[in-house]
Amino acid sequence: MLYSSQRIAKPYFIAAITLFTIQVLFGLSMGMQYVEISIPLISFDTARLIHISLLIIWILFGFMGAIHYIIPEESERELYYPKQAIQLFWIFLSLVIVTFFAYLLLPYATLAKITGNQFFPTMGREYLEQPTIIKLGIFAILCAFTYNMTMTVLHGRKTVINLLLLTGIAGSTIVFIFAFYNSSNLVIAKYYKWWLIHFWLEGTWELIMEAILAYIIFKITGDREIVEKWLYVMVAVTLTTSILGIGHHYYWIGMPEYWQWIGTIFSIFEMLPFFFMVLFVFNVVNCTKCRSSNRALKLWALSTPIMAFLGAGVLGFLHTLAPVNYYSHGTQITSAHGHLAFYSTYVMIVLTMISYAMPLLRNTVTDKIGQRFEILAFWIMTISMFCMALFTVIAGIMQVYIQRTTDINLPFIEIQNSMNILYWLREISGIIFMFGVIIYIISFFVAEIKKT
Repeated sequence: MLYSSQRIAKPYFIAAITLFTIQVLFGLSMGMQYVEISIPLISFDTARLIHISLLIIWILFGFMGAIHYIIPEESERELYYPKQAIQLFWIFLSLVIVTFFAYLLLPYATLAKITGNQFFPTMGREYLEQPTIIKLGIFAILCAFTYNMTMTVLHGRKTVINLLLLTGIAGSTIVFIFAFYNSSNLVIAKYYKWWLIHFWLEGTWELIMEAILAYIIFKITGDREIVEKWLYVMVAVTLTTSILGIGHHYYWIGMPEYWQWIGTIFSIFEMLPFFFMVLFVFNVVNCTKCRSSNRALKLWALSTPIMAFLGAGVLGFLHTLAPVNYYSHGTQITSAHGHLAFYSTYVMIVLTMISYAMPLLRNTVTDKIGQRFEILAFWIMTISMFCMALFTVIAGIMQVYIQRTTDINLPFIEIQNSMNILYWLREISGIIFMFGVIIYIISFFVAEIKKT
């Protein structure tokens, strides 16, 4: 039996998948321009702006949907303000739609001018391109969302999972304050930009990801005690490593040299949370009897920490060591790490949660045919994303070799043209990934049997 307020998660999940699909399409348009196929009316800058912005936004929708689903169940009560949760969804979605069309139809400088950026300048920074008024709206939404979840937990049962979710969303809201500080000094501006971006992606969001993963593993095994014990370990390691791990963003922006040592050392340690996730999942599953017959869900849940360890952990470790980063920074290697890390850490956990919750929210069960579709979608998306990252890493290594380790003085565009075959392979992998997304969506509508 579901709490009625758990059903509020459904529109958040639908919005997340819709925006995810649009984000992938804009990523494909960027890839086409890499191989010199122009996209009418969409410049590369606009496509990149929308692609990255939607990545952050749709994952937020996915997280909010997951939290709306988990917290009432863990707290054993309805949401404190159910109506507010629905209102926040429509306000958030409206802000996203307005911003999307503003990016698409207006030059960025014009958008900055008409939104008053000259009076309170916060725009123009990578990942924080949103107009100031939109940032204020996002911050207000996060505050209201955090308040609603806090009151729900305070008036209900407290568990490790819902307290960790609360810590994650409260931390995300607090560090978003740094989005409003934009110093005229470029070094200081970049310094504080990473306080938000790093602590979202490698701090508070990671806590939310771990809590969702723990919830899913609990649902698969039914063993709360062992899940919570492992969760304490993962959270402790995450918080310990993420704080000083921010140092790997400070290597070459004008900060003191000691950040190279701090960033390198703690970038090594930042692999540990993902390693412990792998140990956690397989230890719990091996020590307990799986009670779920949903093979697709188990595949998502078991594969998420493995892929996160490879994409965010190993590839991140190799790329963020200062002696390596000296050559690789700003090359295609950065892009490869970003794609594989985001997919393995946040995309997969949101899709895992949707795989578990959506059939229940739609009052259906998916039979073996539906599960086969979803398993097929998993393999298509995961393998194609791995191939995208592989081809991009190879392109990055070529870029480093030609541009930064030899005396070959070629124009930048000629170097890019020499990697054209790799960009084509990356684009083909992206197209295959898009087919995987479509099959994933179809899986929820194939061979469904209504519950009695």
